[in-house]
Amino acid sequence: MGNLVFIFASACVINNFTLSYFLGLCPFMGVTTKVDTALRLGLANIFVMLITALSTWALNRFILVKAPYLAVISYIVVIASTVQFVEMVIKKLSPVLFRALGIYLPLITTNCAILALALFQTSRGYGLVEGLVFGLGSGVGLSLALVIMAGIREETQVNGSPDLVKGTALNFLIAGILSLAFMGFAGLFSNA
Repeated sequence: MGNLVFIFASACVINNFTLSYFLGLCPFMGVTTKVDTALRLGLANIFVMLITALSTWALNRFILVKAPYLAVISYIVVIASTVQFVEMVIKKLSPVLFRALGIYLPLITTNCAILALALFQTSRGYGLVEGLVFGLGSGVGLSLALVIMAGIREETQVNGSPDLVKGTALNFLIAGILSLAFMGFAGLFSNA
């Protein structure tokens, strides 16, 4: 049980994909203008990461044993299929959210954090439960980064900022400070 807590905390805050490994920066910079949109994209990412973790485990366990050279291609096919499924479901159930996410929803397919999840899970030798906890922690960590960034950006729009650092420069400053803040979680566990 302790190992699962460590895997979740490590993926969520200590080794956050976005703020520690700098993966998934496209939605981090592009979709974080509103907290509501960032939260919804984060939830879509959590779903895709859980399906990816499950699929990666199944592929590694039953199919890629005899053909490990097909691993990356198999992961890409699974991720693209899952994102297409999520896109169809969101388009059918919530057209407003579908329009709000715009181009960033299909970009989950090319989100390197999703592929990194599959590669890290494989290289670390996680089983089914460990892989699902790793996927959940990674998705929650990505969502946390998106929501925090969106909250700060909304606050700077309301309160204003100096002309010298408006726009992209301010966003990169905020991202850098957030990354430094998350580095403080490195001492959360002694073996992190």
